[in-house]
Amino acid sequence: MTTTIGIIVGSLRRDSYTRKVATAFSQLAPADITLRMIDIADLPLYNEDLETTPPPAAWTALREAVAPCDGVMFFTPEYNRSVPGALKNALDVGSRPYGQNVWAHKPALVVSVSPGAISGFGANHHLRQSLTFLDMPTLQQPEAYIGNVTNLMTGPDQFVPATTDYFKLILTQYLAFVAKLA
Repeated sequence: MTTTIGIIVGSLRRDSYTRKVATAFSQLAPADITLRMIDIADLPLYNEDLETTPPPAAWTALREAVAPCDGVMFFTPEYNRSVPGALKNALDVGSRPYGQNVWAHKPALVVSVSPGAISGFGANHHLRQSLTFLDMPTLQQPEAYIGNVTNLMTGPDQFVPATTDYFKLILTQYLAFVAKLA
């Protein structure tokens, strides 16, 4: 049986450091793991008035992309000591309508990425707070705060070997967590 993991990147910028880290993780996955990038860029803001039959097509696409996943890895930058609005909106869209939460019971990984020394600590913990409410068990260790990210890169899309090794450790622990909860 193949394990499918969704990847959601909270930064919408095409060349964001957060996206580069998510891409690096995706290149480290074992062959029996399917990683699926789930785009959140075009989601209309959640508004219950739009929860009609049918709801906006982008909402349906997100819900259908998340539903078959065995777990979800979230990669987030920190905006004003919290998660980007686009990421919070994706969580809201996927948790509705009430009683149809597509996030429930899916093991989560939170990786925060920052060019600064604080490493997205605020975003990491704000996201964990929402995931708790959404009933997503979240890997606790190793913690994944990727700070000073520009100092960890050797090229536009390459990371120093020690950082790649750390990414492998995080991914290995996360996949073991997913398997344990399966």
